[in-house]
Formats: sequence, C-alpha cells, structure tokens
Amino acid sequence: DEQIEQERASQRLSGGCCALAAVYLMGKFYVANAGDSRAIIIRNGEIIPMSREFTPETERQRLQFLAFLRPELLGKEFTHLEFPRRIQPKELGKKMLYRDQNMNGWAYKKIEEDDLKFPLIYGEGKKARVMATIGVTRGLGDHDLKVFSSNIHIKPFLSCFPEVRVYDLTQYEHCPDDVLVLGTDGLWDVTNDTEVAGVVMEVLASYEPNDPCRYTMVAQELVVRSRGVLKERGWRLANDKLGSGDDISVFVIPLGGPGNYT
Repeated sequence: DEQIEQERASQRLSGGCCALAAVYLMGKFYVANAGDSRAIIIRNGEIIPMSREFTPETERQRLQFLAFLRPELLGKEFTHLEFPRRIQPKELGKKMLYRDQNMNGWAYKKIEEDDLKFPLIYGEGKKARVMATIGVTRGLGDHDLKVFSSNIHIKPFLSCFPEVRVYDLTQYEHCPDDVLVLGTDGLWDVTNDTEVAGVVMEVLASYEPNDPCRYTMVAQELVVRSRGVLKERGWRLANDKLGSGDDISVFVIPLGGPGNYT
C-alpha cells in the first residue's frame, strides 16, 4: 500500500483494489483477505469459509471508533453515529434510535443539531457506503479518494491489513474433488457458497480425476454462470435475475488427488 502511494505520481495511477491471496507453506494454506473478495474450501461436499468480506456494515464499529477518536476526519459534514434513517430538521428535540462505536444493539437519544449531519456509513447491504463514496473498507490504494465535491479524504478509514486464516492440509485426507475457490465480489454478488459448491461438484464429476483441465473448467463455468446471458433486459442468470455487473475473477485450486497428471 505504501509502494502504491509512492508510485502513484510516477505511474500516473489512481484508484485502488481489493486483495485476496493464498499461500501454501509447509503443509498449510494461509489465506489473506483485504476487501470484499471471498475464499471457500469445498471438502467432501462440506463448505469451509476461509475469509470474510470487509464492508462498511461488517466494519461499522471500527469506522465509528476511528471517527470518534478523530472527529476532524469527518470534515464537519458527517456524524459517526448511526440512525435507522436520515434525520429531518423537524425532528430536532425528539427521540430516535441510534448506535455508536460501542453498541451492538440500539438505544434512544434526543436529536441534536449535530445529528442532522450525513452519516459516516450510509445505505444497507451492497449499497452501504463510507461517506456515501466507497463500499469496501480494506484494500490497496485509493490514497487520493475524496468525498464528492469536497476536500474530505476517505483513505484514513480504509485499511490495507488483511485478515489471515490458516488451513492445515495435513489434518485431512483430500480427494481430487476437494478444492479451494477464490473469487472476486462479482462472483459472490449473485452466487452463494452453496451454489458455488454445487457447480464445483457438477463440473468435476464430468471429468476424469486425473484430467488437469477439470479445475480450469470449473472456474470458467462459475464465471459464465455469474455473468449470465445477454437478453433484451440486460445480462440475466438462469433464474432470470440480473447477472453480475462487476468484474469476475475465479481461481479453483485442487487440494488433493494424483501427484502427476498423465
């Protein structure tokens, strides 16, 4: 992240990206995630999560705590408190549910002038944004990102530090159908873990266990199904729901099976 910051002028690059990495070392897989990509292991039909997404909703308390400690980062435009909806001026003096950086549940507070400011985290689900700008809270880059039409920098709220999970391959016997799946949010936006596991098992079953192409074909099928088919009303999935509009990258890595492919 520091190197990107140092090189952004010479390379004339702006923006940022998420990062999901898997490292195999001495019998163990180390999976590191910074952003909203996802990794799962499918072992004997069982799904084992190897990451979690970092979004304004999942990291609400971290973001609120930073804003509480350093209110100057909010630029007098935002409040670190969260309310069920935007506060209207006519509601000054009334009571409304809220929560701060220390709360998992909700409580009531009397609405004050500062509560009329725009919330630090706005929206829900995939539409949740930090300062109404960015929907992912960990990753690399975005050093110059600012709130629209303002001089408020968002980078202080973004973290480049990943969460790392470890999977010990020596603890289990793995067959050729056991895999690690890495995918960007374009895959997971329209496909859940169970559906991905179903595609994995379906495609692998149509190839011989020693065929090295089988894992590439699984990744390709996951990408194709998530994008959908172009119709009059846009890209559509098999169930006629909208296909993924984001970039889709998928890796399928075998965890066991034959040592060589002949």
